[in-house]
Amino acid sequence: MRFERFSDRRLMAQEAVSTTSATLGDLPQWQLSDLYAAPDAEAFKADLAKAGVMSRDFETKWKGKLADAATRNGEQGLGQVLKEFEALEDLLGKIGSYAGLYYYSDMTDAARAKFFGDVQAKLTDYSAHLLFLTLELNRLEDSLLKAAIEGDPATAHYGPWLIDLRKDKPHQLDDKLEQIFLEKSQTGAAAFNRLFDETLASLRFTIDGEEQTLEPTLNLLQEPDPAVREKAAAALSKTFKENQRIFTLVTNTLAKDKEISDRWRKFEDIADSRHLSNRVERPVVDALAAAVEKAYPRLSHRYYKMKAKWLGMEQLNYWDRNAPLPEAANRTIPWNEAKETVLSAYGAFAPEMAEIADRFFAGGWIDAPARPGKAPGAFAHPTVPSAHPYVLVNYLGKPRDVMTLAHELGHGVHQVLAGEQGALMCQTPLTLAETASVFGEMLTFRALLDKTTDRRERKAMLAQKVEDMINTVVRQIAFYQFERKVHTARKEGELTAEQIGELWLSVQSESLGPAIRISEGYESWWSYIPHFIHSPFYVYAYAFGDCLVNSLYAVYQNAAEGFQQKYFDLLKAGGSRHHSELLAPFGLDATDPAFWDKGLSMIEGLIDELEALDQSA
Repeated sequence: MRFERFSDRRLMAQEAVSTTSATLGDLPQWQLSDLYAAPDAEAFKADLAKAGVMSRDFETKWKGKLADAATRNGEQGLGQVLKEFEALEDLLGKIGSYAGLYYYSDMTDAARAKFFGDVQAKLTDYSAHLLFLTLELNRLEDSLLKAAIEGDPATAHYGPWLIDLRKDKPHQLDDKLEQIFLEKSQTGAAAFNRLFDETLASLRFTIDGEEQTLEPTLNLLQEPDPAVREKAAAALSKTFKENQRIFTLVTNTLAKDKEISDRWRKFEDIADSRHLSNRVERPVVDALAAAVEKAYPRLSHRYYKMKAKWLGMEQLNYWDRNAPLPEAANRTIPWNEAKETVLSAYGAFAPEMAEIADRFFAGGWIDAPARPGKAPGAFAHPTVPSAHPYVLVNYLGKPRDVMTLAHELGHGVHQVLAGEQGALMCQTPLTLAETASVFGEMLTFRALLDKTTDRRERKAMLAQKVEDMINTVVRQIAFYQFERKVHTARKEGELTAEQIGELWLSVQSESLGPAIRISEGYESWWSYIPHFIHSPFYVYAYAFGDCLVNSLYAVYQNAAEGFQQKYFDLLKAGGSRHHSELLAPFGLDATDPAFWDKGLSMIEGLIDELEALDQSA
């Protein structure tokens, strides 16, 4: 729904404030007062009431009259209908975005959770009054809709959205069924999503007698000391196992919920609903997955074998997978240095890109500190075109945290530019939504690499980038295959935690290769991956984006002037054009199976460079 999180949560104070540490410096917290001053602010209450009235009035005014509106222009025409609907989408999205961001700052706070749940319930009720629009539009004759688009400039503005909407037509149910699906979602899938979030936020992991939340514990897996990594892994495994009953229930319930929905909507494959929402064809995704799986030996298997040798081990333990190399500088990167690094890299590519990214720092659009109750991971939330996006990170000063900042700011820049399309056409399908984020990471990495002349430092940087790319491509396709196995098996009945763990280990072993020792404890690590819960089959979008950006960056390196403008045109398009149309100006075609091999070859090339550096030592 429009008010769900993006890829991903609320507020520690009503104004932008900072958390200071001796090593990280001042860490900003976001300023949600750009949306509303507080949950009990008069402006928020007024907008919530206004949204309810507008939704009911919109239904009364237009329900059953869209066929007639399609034959008219002006204030009685279809263009006017969509203009009013877009304004409603923006208002509802603003309300939902505030409630979500306020909640995600501390999901263990009962008052915030209640506020979020109450707002979600109201927005779902309001949306029920708007449900008729898309259903009724898709019952219009093709010829009538075509004539409306061609005959009325106001309707023509929304032409891409109307044409795109027709793709959902084969899977729509009748009005009453759609309303039941919508209203029951808040006590079904949405409720289990919230249970997962609040459970994850409340988990504590004990290391040497001290309790920590998830993010700092995961961060210890990047420590140079192998004993610290092993203790962190043991703590993670212990807590995950203790909570397997809840995570297993959530997974079983949501997989069954999806199976019921897919059956009623007549989707053939378990991932087809995701492909449809991504506006990508199943053969394209199948080709991507097949290309990555075929490349496992050349990428992850080969790299981890090299890394085991660098660390003086026959095999890496699963908790050593992201361990730093001996060559890696073991220092904490202050926030201001991370900021300058990313903005400098963005500015070298295009000053406009750096200017947009700088607004996030200057305007209080970023929440950076890791703190109890805060949503784990990182995300960029687009909110609505009438406002601005927000970025959440859990910044702990690691090199990967700098890359995460570059990634999420890439999303943010994309969301600002796509906002020009308006509330109906600004949302980019997930396959292209990762383009700007991964491209931002690549710009930052290349800028840092170009400044590095020391062989040992260069090796450490290349290794980290290869690991990030393996995590983005190989690991995400393994996640995708794990989800396919889980959802397929669930059709035969409920799965035990042990069965889910076996499926998890099977894909992990295959993707990571023989250089990684997968020992007892790792079977429960599927538990904390939020994408499995919030966006089933989302994960292949990361691999799609990484391979696409690898190809796109190769074009950039060899391009004459004009690449930047074409790139900004791609971002500004939002969801108004298909990926094939947006990639054509760059000479790229994701429907060509060889396209994925080009993207994967860049990762292989970096591994080649690492091997050459190793041999020259």
